[in-house]
Amino acid sequence: MINLAQKEIAHTFGKFIVTAMGVGMLLGIVMIMMGVYRGMIIDAQVLLNDLDVDLWVVQENTLGPFAEASRVHEDLKNSIGVIDGVSKAEGITFQNLQLPSKNGAVRVFAVGFDPYGKIDPIRSKRIIEGRGLKRSHYEMVVTDKTGFKLGANIKLGRDTYKVVGVTHGTVSSGGDPLVYISLKDAQELQFLYSNARIRSDRSRGINSINSHMVNAVVATLKSGYDVDKVANDIRRFKHKSVYTAEEEKTILTKNLIKMASKQIGMFTVILVIVSTIIIALIIYTMTLEKMKEIAIMKLIGIPNSMIIKMIVQETLLMGVLAFISGNIFAHLIYNKFPKRVVLETPDAVILFVVVILASILASLVGVKKVISADPAEAIGG
Repeated sequence: MINLAQKEIAHTFGKFIVTAMGVGMLLGIVMIMMGVYRGMIIDAQVLLNDLDVDLWVVQENTLGPFAEASRVHEDLKNSIGVIDGVSKAEGITFQNLQLPSKNGAVRVFAVGFDPYGKIDPIRSKRIIEGRGLKRSHYEMVVTDKTGFKLGANIKLGRDTYKVVGVTHGTVSSGGDPLVYISLKDAQELQFLYSNARIRSDRSRGINSINSHMVNAVVATLKSGYDVDKVANDIRRFKHKSVYTAEEEKTILTKNLIKMASKQIGMFTVILVIVSTIIIALIIYTMTLEKMKEIAIMKLIGIPNSMIIKMIVQETLLMGVLAFISGNIFAHLIYNKFPKRVVLETPDAVILFVVVILASILASLVGVKKVISADPAEAIGG
């Protein structure tokens, strides 16, 4: 039996392929959008996974250092450290910085911790050059995305920091590159004012010094202790907000990126709808272009079912080719984006199913036109 779809595609092969590739680029953008969402989820957990702590102790009635401003005294770590069940506790700071470079300021997220402490957020497996922090002043570990090289000097505030290590894959929950500095340097950058500001405050009778503050105290527990019970003990006796690792992960992945994920979801849905409409318009146009040929087919006795089969097969093949070209397009450009884009197979499978369903719906436009075609149109040109 003659395959009408095969004959038709062969007749307009170039146009068919170019059209499928055009739709494919649109589907590629859909895949990228899905990958951006997956990347946001992974980025939000990088720092949490690297710290690998059980409890986050923050300012009372706040959601912690990533969602709200939080300040607690550094010596709180000593009180937390002696609570029954706590293995180790350390103060830690977080702040956004602009690092000056010859190509302009580089926005980073700085983590301040005690290099001599018991908790180190820098995982050795992430260090690709140099080493971690070993001194309490003027050293910095940067991620490779910042563009700074090992041994580079970075002027920041009143001091100059030397890059002693370079990491890979370390980003903040917002996707900004992570840098690591000592707790004392971080406190000076975040909490201490300039000399002019200090003199101005003193003239107003203000002598507050916040250099011994941190944004959070993180702690790990001894084996066998219940994390929720220890967290409740700290809330009761220390009057602080305490979050477990899972609760902190929920704050990051749901509260902070909730609106962004909804926006990406809306864009994805809109792009899929637009892709469906474009495929439907293409099939409708292709059907109109061969209405005379369809009328001749009907006139010589070819049943509607065979012609409809041709339209459906063309539409499905276009959907499959568009998906393949979109997949290739997405994999060619995803690593060019400044923030992490993660392309996962389950997402691609879901998109493939959506594309097939969209193609079937789009083919109904051509099918309706075929059924309404009058065989008499073949006569008289």
